[in-house]
Amino acid sequence: MEDNKKVTPAGLINLFIVYFVWGSTYLAIRIGIRSGAGFEPFWFGGSRVFIAGIILLFWGLIRGKKLRPSRKDLFVLMGSGFLLWIGGNGLVVLAEQRIDSGIAALIIASTPIWVAFLDSILNSRIPTLEVNLSLVIGFLGILTLSYPVLTSGVRADLVPILLLLLASFSWSSGLVLQTRHPVELNQGVSSGYQQLFGGIFFAIIALIVKEPIPSPTPDAWMAWGYLVVFGSVIAFTSFVSALQQLPTRLVTTYPYVNPVIAVFLGWLILREPITIWTIGGGVLVLIGVTGIYRASYKNIKAEEKNQPSQIN
Repeated sequence: MEDNKKVTPAGLINLFIVYFVWGSTYLAIRIGIRSGAGFEPFWFGGSRVFIAGIILLFWGLIRGKKLRPSRKDLFVLMGSGFLLWIGGNGLVVLAEQRIDSGIAALIIASTPIWVAFLDSILNSRIPTLEVNLSLVIGFLGILTLSYPVLTSGVRADLVPILLLLLASFSWSSGLVLQTRHPVELNQGVSSGYQQLFGGIFFAIIALIVKEPIPSPTPDAWMAWGYLVVFGSVIAFTSFVSALQQLPTRLVTTYPYVNPVIAVFLGWLILREPITIWTIGGGVLVLIGVTGIYRASYKNIKAEEKNQPSQIN
């Protein structure tokens, strides 16, 4: 089916909200959990997504959406909630205690590369030359971003890089799980359950590791509130609206823009340095992601072309 939706002002406004807000979440996380902020990582991440999940489910209730998941859907939502929010977002929060928000955003931008890699393995399919080249370029970008750390000789500085790579892989696994086992619920309700389960898992881990009760600074509270209201609720609603109002290929440009926004805001507000390694590595990652999207689009078009025409 051809994506013939026209570009509208309302759709572009929603897309720009997604560009800016999702790009700025890395800065908000960094402000919320940096040294002296008063938030420990698991309480910070858990309380944020739990509240956001409640808001999204309540919004679904008001709109008359189906809220009761089947038993199968419940397990998918729990599994994807763990992979997306504990493995994905939780590890980003941990890493951003010791790494710049812009670098974190650029490494997480490699998520589509991991998705393509996992799809190839699960489908027992040899990736095309374009996909293989994109994978190589993307991973070269990650190595370039990590080069200053790898050559510093400080082992502790390597930990955040590894956490971010694991976070990207976990988030990709959650996306693949959802794609292969779609749930019979509205997208907002599905996201609400995933964040609710993520918040519960966060709280369990926080209790196990005996994180102290938060005593946040005003800046940390503002960052937390921004992530709840703008990052999880407003931007997600704008994302769904943009998908309804704009061509899908235009909406899916957000992974290219979010890291650029994150690097710029990190430099502007926290004075995070932008080095030649940051620029070079970021460009390579985005080239790799572009190749993955191009290959995916070609596959979709080829499948549509091979489908028999329908007689109305």
